[in-house]
Amino acid sequence: MDGMASEETRTKTFTTVAIHAGDEPRRPATRAWTTRLLVLGIVLSALNLRPAITSLGALLEEVRHGLGMSGSVAGLLTSVPPLCFAVFGVTAPRLARRFGPGAVVCAGMVAITAGLLIRPYAGGTAGFLAASALALMGIAVSNVLMPVIVKRWFPDRVGSMTGLYSMALALGTAAAAAVTVPVTEALGGSWQSGLTVWAALAAAAVLPWTPFVRQRGAAPAEEPAGRQEHARMEAPALRITRSRTAWALAVFFGLQATAAYITMGWMAQIFRDAGVPAGTAGLLLAVTMVMGVPLAFVIPRVAARLPHQGPIVIALGACGLAGYAGLYLAPAAGAWAWALLLGVANCAFPLALTMVGMRARTGAGVAQLSAFAQSTGYLISIPGPLLVGVLYQHSGGWGLPIALMAALMVPQMVVGVLAGRNRTVEDEAAR
Repeated sequence: MDGMASEETRTKTFTTVAIHAGDEPRRPATRAWTTRLLVLGIVLSALNLRPAITSLGALLEEVRHGLGMSGSVAGLLTSVPPLCFAVFGVTAPRLARRFGPGAVVCAGMVAITAGLLIRPYAGGTAGFLAASALALMGIAVSNVLMPVIVKRWFPDRVGSMTGLYSMALALGTAAAAAVTVPVTEALGGSWQSGLTVWAALAAAAVLPWTPFVRQRGAAPAEEPAGRQEHARMEAPALRITRSRTAWALAVFFGLQATAAYITMGWMAQIFRDAGVPAGTAGLLLAVTMVMGVPLAFVIPRVAARLPHQGPIVIALGACGLAGYAGLYLAPAAGAWAWALLLGVANCAFPLALTMVGMRARTGAGVAQLSAFAQSTGYLISIPGPLLVGVLYQHSGGWGLPIALMAALMVPQMVVGVLAGRNRTVEDEAAR
């Protein structure tokens, strides 16, 4: 029981030590309205981190015909999001140090809004890709900085706030996939209108962050000045690549992202090829994504209270293996069960975000670990959906692709267990 002290107990102990060490007692956390504004900003931002991707997936055929896009270019669109996340995500810590994480997330929401407004009317494939990259740039920096903001402003509620953020992200993902087509039909059937409508949600997410734009790199207002300076002196740039935990977390992040993108891109087609009607196949995919809404809130809260997150990693991996086995043996007969199991397995994403916040002691460490794990992880995930497509095309069936998906789940479980050990990257990078 001693090893399972809660986040709240650790935070109270740290505060007591600081007071006895000579610091002035903390003022109450931020004012109530500021806290509520931060929570609103986190939720609205999370809602906007996937609709740019899943709304396009729902209308990809219409976009392809509307722009005269070749099949190969349309196929490459599935790899553009992780590539942009990897390329632009590494810039987030540097930008946050200079301007403050709140200001960078605010700018990210502006970039998402602008990209979603521009891309349907960019006038060609090149313009469409450029505007999409602008939106994905905003998503990339926000992806990296969300765990940093949670650690910075809610250090005693990392699990619950990560769960809230992950739940909102899953809800935005599922909502965009489910309602984009009906909304497009309600707006007259124009795919441009169906894609543009999501810019309104992104614009709403800009507003809660505007009060924090002026906090240019400052520590949270409730921290005494002496402690701010002490924290800055204790948090030099880490040689993050020296940390085995950082590498394990990066590979775990990459493999779970691979599974998620394969699921989003190909699962509906697997069911359709097994004889499931197209409408039902789409509903099965929506069920898989919706599973992340409640579980994304529960799993981080449980994980934050455990000294080792390995058991959760193994449980999620076992669900994934069972789901892939079902897809291989009886894809149509047990379709709903396999969709539910794979939905549970895809909740490795909020678990990975929680571990990012737990495997570093300082805000600077979380920023570096988040950027490294997500950028490296998204690079790892790029070949997965493409490789599944190649195997499907050359083998003429889903046996080999499903075998690949199941095989990737094994190393995901191994590195997840390693990443879940109770240690911090600061200790390992200093060796």
